[in-house]
Amino acid sequence: MSPNAIEAGWWRVERSGDSSAARCGLCRHECLIRTGGGGRCGVRFFAQSEGFSSPYLGRFISAAIDPIEKKPLHHWRPGTRIMSLGGVGCNMVCPFCQNHHISHPARMPSPDELSEITPEALVRLTVDAGLSSVAYTYNEPTMQVEYILAASPVLEENGIASVLVTNGMFSEALCGEMSGAISAANVDVKTFDPETYRALGGKLEAVKSNVERLATGGVHVELTNLIVPGVSDSMEDFVRLVEWIEGISREIPLHISRYFPSFRCNAPPTDVALMRKFSAHASAHLKHVHLGNV
Repeated sequence: MSPNAIEAGWWRVERSGDSSAARCGLCRHECLIRTGGGGRCGVRFFAQSEGFSSPYLGRFISAAIDPIEKKPLHHWRPGTRIMSLGGVGCNMVCPFCQNHHISHPARMPSPDELSEITPEALVRLTVDAGLSSVAYTYNEPTMQVEYILAASPVLEENGIASVLVTNGMFSEALCGEMSGAISAANVDVKTFDPETYRALGGKLEAVKSNVERLATGGVHVELTNLIVPGVSDSMEDFVRLVEWIEGISREIPLHISRYFPSFRCNAPPTDVALMRKFSAHASAHLKHVHLGNV
């Protein structure tokens, strides 16, 4: 283990038959990980002799400088650029994932194959690039939550803000801590149908409660809804999504994003006319509605 390694948290020991197991509390799945096994995210493990570990903490597969609008965040520091870090693993399995090569790779790379970036090194990387914000993005960033919570105060001391681009499936306890560690977030609300959410490996109510807590807790929140044919293209569900957002705040920006075939999903690209119909409805209720990938 690297001397700079960050210790994994958000777990407790539980009995599982004649041996111990770890109950992970990072996300709403609350995986029971038996000795020698891992969570459904693919990056958190338990060994009875060694305890709970997440060897990918602080290790990243990609680092890039992006326009802030690519996150997408259109109403938080618009026109600026942001340092973007991506790791591996995800706690959902969307068949249309655009970043499946890192969220669910055919072969999971070993931690040593990734680049270790300490919080202090991240400060230097960001400052040297002339930037003042960092986004944890590309894969599900809460796989790096211990790192994010450790890095946030170090970044803040150097005038650097932290941003999350997330599926919003983290635990309630984590949401409380995260609210104080990040300045902005884009949450991808996959659909407003609970059964479809379950099929994607997520829980709608969990995402809703986390969005509500972040948005009312001082974090700048923008939402993305990817319109996938046969998955999230129901006008009825979209109407309910917009009603829910309006109930929190009409100021929350909504990004209606166009799907293109990827990973295990071969449906045709989203019909642009349908997206414009969705946009027209949302614009009657929300102040900031944007079409993406059009």
